[in-house]
Amino acid sequence: MWDDAVTGYDFGPSHPMNPVRLALTRGLVRALEVDRAVDVVSANPAGDSTLRLVHRQDYLDAVRAASAHPMAADPAYGLGTPDDPAFPGMHEVSALIAGLSVAGAEAVWRGEAPRAVNFAGGLHHAMPGAAAGFCVYNDASLAIARLLELGAERVAYLDVDVHHGDGVQAAFWDDPRVLTVSLHEHPRTLFPGTGWPEETGGPGASAGSAVNVALPAGTGDAGWLRAFHAVVPELLADFRPQVLVTQHGADTHFEDPLAHLAVSLDAQRAVQMACRGLADEHVEGGRWVALGGGGYAIVDVVPRSWTHLVAIVGGADVAPETVVPTEWRDEVYARTRMPAPRRMTDGRWPVTWRSWEAGYDPGDRLDQAVLATRRAVFPLRGLLA
Repeated sequence: MWDDAVTGYDFGPSHPMNPVRLALTRGLVRALEVDRAVDVVSANPAGDSTLRLVHRQDYLDAVRAASAHPMAADPAYGLGTPDDPAFPGMHEVSALIAGLSVAGAEAVWRGEAPRAVNFAGGLHHAMPGAAAGFCVYNDASLAIARLLELGAERVAYLDVDVHHGDGVQAAFWDDPRVLTVSLHEHPRTLFPGTGWPEETGGPGASAGSAVNVALPAGTGDAGWLRAFHAVVPELLADFRPQVLVTQHGADTHFEDPLAHLAVSLDAQRAVQMACRGLADEHVEGGRWVALGGGGYAIVDVVPRSWTHLVAIVGGADVAPETVVPTEWRDEVYARTRMPAPRRMTDGRWPVTWRSWEAGYDPGDRLDQAVLATRRAVFPLRGLLA
């Protein structure tokens, strides 16, 4: 899912959410000819009836008003703040990004495509009545809500952004049809301060429908992958989703300026490949909708990570040792005056980790975090912690 107009999602020159990261990703996808393996399509912006699946009408009205008159944005709705400054056309481009994710989900549900990817999406912090964390409309929640509207009975949402997927968790807190799983930096050390392992979903049938793995600051490749594989495969095997929706924020990377994990591009690629394998193994028809998210190392990390994601979704994997085309490196310099990376790897492939079955180390902070999650959630789902 792509439309050049998504680069209009622009909070201004000093904001870390620089839309050049989207343009550079699209350019790298083109330069490596990954787009030959996928159908590149656009979609209409999400209309009010779709946006209201998650967002309140008064919030939609506030976004429209701020979009038309940015200086009059209402901070009560999270608009006109340092995180979410208002800009002309904000409603239109935010609705377009949401429309791309919703259309991708519709195509996958209807069998028009086995998988879909919208790397401009993954705006997972937006709440029903407020913008938050650089996110205006929560396209991930809207895609899931549309799947439920179309008849899906079980949708799994997996979020590997460095920040907690709080907006998606909130949207489906009381809905047992949606399993939300978020692996993120510990809320003690990073926005939004939520995502504790004890957050396990609403009461009754929803208990155990929210899963949070709060990773210690400094977690690197081996720990990140150990945590992922210690939690995610068992949950998906148990839940048997009809669709898997994943969010792939690239801000777990060790170069990201806004967070404190130490994950490489190669580990991010390993998780992307794991998501494809899990979808093929545990999801009806292998249905998979992949989204982007955060990521503020806008030249060295984001374009490479999401180009790998597009390639993996399209079944045209790019080998880590692949040389980055000169034409793209020239584009990077022309747009940013920054040097571009030369290969599609950080030099850490293949990435290895120790499986959970190999044993638990009670003195290891990563293992403590994983065990806290398993103990909080697994018994609620009838699984062994």
